[in-house]
Amino acid sequence: MTGSCGYAVESDQNFRMKTSSAQILFLVLIVALMVIPRILQRWRIPAPLGAFALGLAASRIAPDVVSATLLHALSALGIAAVFLFAGLDLEPADFRRGSWPLLANLTVNAVALAAVSWLAVRYLHMHWQVAALLALALLTPSTGFILNALPGLGLRDDERYWVTIKAVAGELLALGVMFIVLEAHSWTALSLSTAALLLLMAALPVVLVLLGRYVIAAAPGSEFSLLVMVGVVAGYITSALGVEYLLGAFLAGFAARLLRARLPGMASKANLHAIQMFASFFVPFYFFASGLNVPAQSLSLRMAGLGVAITAVVLPLRIGVVWLQRLFVRGESLRGNLRVATALTPTLVFTLVLADLLRGRFGLDDTLYGALLLYAILSTWLPSLVLAQPFVLERQAPGIEAQ
Repeated sequence: MTGSCGYAVESDQNFRMKTSSAQILFLVLIVALMVIPRILQRWRIPAPLGAFALGLAASRIAPDVVSATLLHALSALGIAAVFLFAGLDLEPADFRRGSWPLLANLTVNAVALAAVSWLAVRYLHMHWQVAALLALALLTPSTGFILNALPGLGLRDDERYWVTIKAVAGELLALGVMFIVLEAHSWTALSLSTAALLLLMAALPVVLVLLGRYVIAAAPGSEFSLLVMVGVVAGYITSALGVEYLLGAFLAGFAARLLRARLPGMASKANLHAIQMFASFFVPFYFFASGLNVPAQSLSLRMAGLGVAITAVVLPLRIGVVWLQRLFVRGESLRGNLRVATALTPTLVFTLVLADLLRGRFGLDDTLYGALLLYAILSTWLPSLVLAQPFVLERQAPGIEAQ
């Protein structure tokens, strides 16, 4: 009896020690993710790249620093918050103001996506779905990241406006194409998924109005937590449909924006700022997890050479297309056009999401997977190297003064 009690006490002590060690490691991780990437910004290294590098280092030193389940949950909160913010920050009137140049930009983007997809099918012998997703990974700007970075780029107001609507429009096009491509393996799957997505789009405004009438009316100040809840749930639904958290979270934010007149608290500047701050805490876990999950076999000299080659070809083409388009359509200065084109180069979030999809679902070659990650890093780093100020992870919401 005494021996059994002693064994139980010893087991309990071992459990407590293991739990305490795991908690300390997790606290160390939080401190590292909140501090080190921001220190690296002094050397013009974007904070998300710092978090990604920490994940890459941890994958070689301490791959089990945090449980996979917890890290996945924190990553999902981060990516959902970024796209919830992007949808909430969208201003429909901005698109009406620049409708014709924006339509020309979308046409050029669609042609570029089709051309890159065709080249991948024709010369790399890829399946059309893989080719289309690869084109999206190479050409789609990461809107949430770009919006967060804009105040640090030294752009004029009109340049910031064009960067914003071009980035948002490009990502909307990419989300639609991604949804169709991922569900196009059968007409049945595409029809059912489209019906489910349309139902979600119709349900989101209704859910928000009901929450406003029966919850927010009785609990003022709950707009932030309820909107985050709706964004995460909508993200989970679209993830279950096979198109990741980002689409559902974006739709939730955009639905709240459209209901601004009816539910002013949901899309208020204070709520926008709160969601931006929420994202700034959780999104580093997404980039850390992305770095942590990079397989060792995808890191090689061949990968580095391929990544640099892709960057050397794709980035100048992307910058040149935007530069020429603005030059002829807008007739603005050469330098101003170049600043706008350069600010649109980051693809970090979208490339990471699609690279993981391509590797996990379509068996993408490890070398090409690593090359895509290197391209995402270089394309994201470029603006902070050549524009006025380095990127920051969070931005000050309009109308919110620094304390």
